[in-house]
Amino acid sequence: MPLPGGLWWLLCCRRGFTLLHRDYGDGELSGDGDEDEDEETFELRTPSPAGGGRGPLDVTLTQPVRSGQISDRLQSWEETWSLIPEKGLPEDDPDVVVKGWLYREPRGGGARPWLPPRRAWFVLTRDSLDQFSSSGKGARHLGSLVLTSLCSVTGPERRPKETGLWSVTVSGRKHSIRLCSPRQAEAERWGVALREVIASKAPLETPTQLLLRDIQESCGDPEAVALIYLRNPILRHTSGALYAPLLPLPYEVSAPGPGYASLREEAVRLFLALQALEGARRPGPLMQGVLQTCRDLPALRDELFLQLAKQTSGPAGPPGLPATQDPATLRYWQLLTCMSCTFRPGGAVRGHLLGHLERTEQALPDSELAEYARFIRKALSRTRGRELVPSLAEISALSRRQELLCTVHCPGAGACPVTINSHTTVGEVAQELVGRLGLARSRNAFALYEQRGAQERALAGGTLVADVLTRFENSASEEIGVEDSPDSGWRLCLRLHGPLHPEGLSPDSHELPFLFEQAHALLLRGRPPPPDDTLSALAALRLQSLHRDFSPRAPLNRTAAGSAGREGGGGAGTAAAVLGSWKRLRGMGRAEAMAAYLALAAQCPGFGAARYDVLELSTEPGGGTPQKLCLGLGAKTMSLSRPGETEPIHSVSYGHVAACQLIGPHTLALRVGESQLLLQSPQVEEIMHLVNAYLANPYPEKPCSISAPPCQDLPDTSPPSQHQGLDKSQGQSGCLGQLQD
Repeated sequence: MPLPGGLWWLLCCRRGFTLLHRDYGDGELSGDGDEDEDEETFELRTPSPAGGGRGPLDVTLTQPVRSGQISDRLQSWEETWSLIPEKGLPEDDPDVVVKGWLYREPRGGGARPWLPPRRAWFVLTRDSLDQFSSSGKGARHLGSLVLTSLCSVTGPERRPKETGLWSVTVSGRKHSIRLCSPRQAEAERWGVALREVIASKAPLETPTQLLLRDIQESCGDPEAVALIYLRNPILRHTSGALYAPLLPLPYEVSAPGPGYASLREEAVRLFLALQALEGARRPGPLMQGVLQTCRDLPALRDELFLQLAKQTSGPAGPPGLPATQDPATLRYWQLLTCMSCTFRPGGAVRGHLLGHLERTEQALPDSELAEYARFIRKALSRTRGRELVPSLAEISALSRRQELLCTVHCPGAGACPVTINSHTTVGEVAQELVGRLGLARSRNAFALYEQRGAQERALAGGTLVADVLTRFENSASEEIGVEDSPDSGWRLCLRLHGPLHPEGLSPDSHELPFLFEQAHALLLRGRPPPPDDTLSALAALRLQSLHRDFSPRAPLNRTAAGSAGREGGGGAGTAAAVLGSWKRLRGMGRAEAMAAYLALAAQCPGFGAARYDVLELSTEPGGGTPQKLCLGLGAKTMSLSRPGETEPIHSVSYGHVAACQLIGPHTLALRVGESQLLLQSPQVEEIMHLVNAYLANPYPEKPCSISAPPCQDLPDTSPPSQHQGLDKSQGQSGCLGQLQD
C-alpha cells in the first residue's frame, strides 16, 4: 500500500533525504478534463555499499517535466480512483453537508461561452465535492474535487450576458469548478457551505515549512543544521526556476488586485524578478517594483523573505566564501535590507531569517555579508510597517547601508540638513531641529509641515519621514513637465504649531528673530489675509526691524512704491503711507520692532492656521453622505472650507467651542453652542490636541486693527509724535506686498 504524499515528505524531511522541490497538491480530481502539468517523480535508488552492506535509502525528488505523451501520464480519472475509494451516491453518509442539482460550466467555458452548462447532481461532504450523473442509486461518478485549506471560493455572482445564472467558483491547484444555479438563494447556500468546509480543514504545510521546523529544532547543533541544508537543495541558492511557492498560498482564479495574477503565480514571478536582479544594470527600479508588489499583496511578504533567505544561503547554510566577492550575490542582500526596513516577517519565517543572519555573521565575521546581516537584524527589531515603499533615493542609501539626508526648511534659519533612517519619525526630526536651534525651552510649539506653493499640511508626529519623502518622489514623477517653478515641488518645513507666545522673549535670544521670520512666513500664507490697516502697521514694523531707521537713500523707497503700485487702485498712496509710518518709528530698536510685530501678528484671525483634510459627518437622524472639507485652525478662529478653495464656508471663534473630544478611533466631536460637529480624519488626536491648546490659551477678544501704537507694551524710546498715524487706516491691500520685502 503506497504511503500518502504527506507521509512521504515527512519521512524525507526527518531522515535527511534530498528534496529538490515539490509542487504540493491538494488531491483535486476531475473526470472531464486533461491535466495541465505532470506530478513530481519519485526515484528510489539503493546504492551498492562496499562490503556488501545495506546502505541508506536514497530518495530524490525532481522537478515536474512536460515530456511524454498524454497516454503515458496518469489520467485524471485514474487519479480519482487511486485516491478516493470507489463508492456510489452517499445517500446515508453523515458527512454530507449539502446536495442538489446544479449546472457546471464546462472547463474553459469562460473562453468558450457558446458551450452550454451541464446539469449534474453534486454532493458536498466534509472532504470533497463530488459530481454524479443523476441522483439515483448506481449513478455514474463523474469526478471529485478534494477540499483542503488552500482551496478558495468566490461568488455568488450573476453572469447575465453569458448564462444568466448565479455562479459560485471553487478553485483548486490546477483548475476550478464553476457551479451555477438559476436561483440566487441556492447559489448563496452552496457558497456558504463550501466556505465552511474549507475553513474547517487543518492548515496545509509545505515541505519547506517542515524543513524550517527541523532547522529550528536543531538550532543548537550546527552540524545538524548544515546537514539539512546540504541534503535539501530547496533551502539553497539556485539558478533554476521555481515552479511553486515555498509557503502555502491559496488557490484562486480571480486576481488579488488590479494588474496582478493569482498569488501562486505572482510568487513564481517574484522569484524570476529576484534572479533578474543579478544582471540588472539599474537594480533600484526593479527592487522598488518587487517591494510594491509585496505592499499590494501582503500574503507574499513572508514568501519573498523566504525566497531571499534561500538565495543568500550556501551549501551548509551560510553563503560560501566566493559569494562574498560576487556582486550578483550582493543584490539579494541589498533587497533583503530594503525588505527588512519596510515589512515585518511572520513568526516562523522571522525565526528562520534571524537564525540565517546569525549563522552568516558567525561563519563570515569580517566580510561585507556579515555587515549586511548585522544591519538587517537591527532593522528587523525597529521596523513597524510602512505606508509606502522606499523611494529610489532610500533604496540607494540602504543598498550601501547608509543613512538618508533630507532637507527641512526653517524660516529664519534657512535650509537645515537632517540625517534620517527608515525608522525616523516626524516628531524625532522636529525635536532634533528644535534643540539644534536653541528652542528647547521655548513656550511655543513647533512641528513639521509639508508645503508646496500655497498648499500646506501638518504631519503627525508618528509619521515616518521616509514615507513622506517617497510621497514627494511619487508626486514629482507624476508631474514631470507640468510645472517648472521653484515652488512646484513639495518640501518639509519646520514652523510654529499652535498658539504664539510672544511675551517674555529675551532681545538677545535666538528665538526672537526665529519667531519673527516664522510669523512673517505664516502671514504670507494666511487665509484670509489680515485687514489692510493691520498689514500697513506690520509692513512698517518689518521695515524698521530689517533696516532700522528710514533713510532717503534706502532702495526700499522704490521697492515699496513699486509693489504697492502692482496692487492697483490706491497702491502708490498705500506705499507712501507705509513709508510715512516707517519714518515715525525712528529710534525704535530692532528687538522692539520684532516683538511688536509678533504681538500684532498673534492677534490676526488666520495667523498660523494649520490645515487638515477631514470628512464632515451628518448629525441628522437620517444621516447623509460625508462631505470632504479642509479644517483650518488659526490663532482665534477655526474654519471649514472646500478642498482647493481659500474662502471658508463656516468660521467660528474658539470662545464659542464648548468641548472637543474623541468619540471613535478616527472621529472627533466639536460642540459649538447648541450644535455638534462630527469630523473624521487619521489625525484626529493631533487636531484635538491643537484645538485644546487654543482653548487653553485664549487671545483677548479685540479687533485685529491698530487702535493704539503696536509698541505700546514695549519701552517707548521715541517721541510720542513719531508714533502718531499708525492708528489710521492705510487704504487697500497694497501693504501685503510690503510683508514680502
